[in-house]
Amino acid sequence: MRVLITGITGFVGSHLAEFILENHADVEVAGFIRWRSPKVNIEDILGKVALYYGNLQDFPSVRNMLASYKPDVIFHLAAQSYVDFSFLAPIDTLETNIVGTCNLLETVKQLKQSDLYNPVIHVCSSSEVYGQVTEDEVPIKESNPLRPASPYAVSKVGEDMLALQYWSSWEIKTIRSRMFTHTGPRRGEVFVVSNFAKQIAMIEAGLAEPTVKVGNLNSVRTFSDVRDAVRAYWLLVNKCSPGDVYNIGGVETMPISQMLDRLLKLSTAKNIKVEVDPARLRPSDVTLQIPCVDKFHKATGWKPEIKFNKTLKDTLGYWRDYYRKN
Repeated sequence: MRVLITGITGFVGSHLAEFILENHADVEVAGFIRWRSPKVNIEDILGKVALYYGNLQDFPSVRNMLASYKPDVIFHLAAQSYVDFSFLAPIDTLETNIVGTCNLLETVKQLKQSDLYNPVIHVCSSSEVYGQVTEDEVPIKESNPLRPASPYAVSKVGEDMLALQYWSSWEIKTIRSRMFTHTGPRRGEVFVVSNFAKQIAMIEAGLAEPTVKVGNLNSVRTFSDVRDAVRAYWLLVNKCSPGDVYNIGGVETMPISQMLDRLLKLSTAKNIKVEVDPARLRPSDVTLQIPCVDKFHKATGWKPEIKFNKTLKDTLGYWRDYYRKN
């Protein structure tokens, strides 16, 4: 089997590549990346994966790559994935996520018409597509209305619906996931768990005052570990139905404030203060995200295995190691 991962150098993409290489020796792994993409997340597996350079917004480079490599499975993870940045750069977010996805699907459609090439394509949507839900709508099912509350969420609705449309119109074998909050080592520093862990590691290293800057601590999230998430993605492409959509998420639900309390208890520094930074408050926010994953569990049998406290320890450990090395 040949597998292609768009966004292989990113947080989830790098963990997915590692998971496949460690557990499926008969699978060949390749990644589609931009020339400027930092490779630090995949430095341990560089000799084990093939890298194809291009840009999802550049149709010829997408077509040349797929015509050459022809993977059996495509994990489409590449995206502008930072919600806050999408408010500052909505056009870039929409072009990267929607146009990039369309280029990928259109290339597969053209290749299918010419030589019957038809891979399975995992299109990674997001729980952000549901927007702000009411209490009577949780846990959130796949049938819940889509009410995107940010340009990022709008872009993910676009990806999601494009994948459905290409299946409905041309039977391109897309499977959509709507992943809820997931985190772990190597998560970008702009995301909440990783950001808090980084601030705490800086305080422990004597590089910052003992104050953690925060945004809205009242938002409720259901957390899962990225290593459980990539295991779910593998099951998705092997057991789930083309054209369908599946919620994926953890089982540990809490306000952001409780997550921060757990991180602070893991710290060697004491008497750390918490301070709200107005710049971290979003123009519109999604404050209640609790998934119903019954459909995905029924299709695959998947359950989260990694406790959230381990996720927090490993994320904090990642940033502690970063400051030891730097």
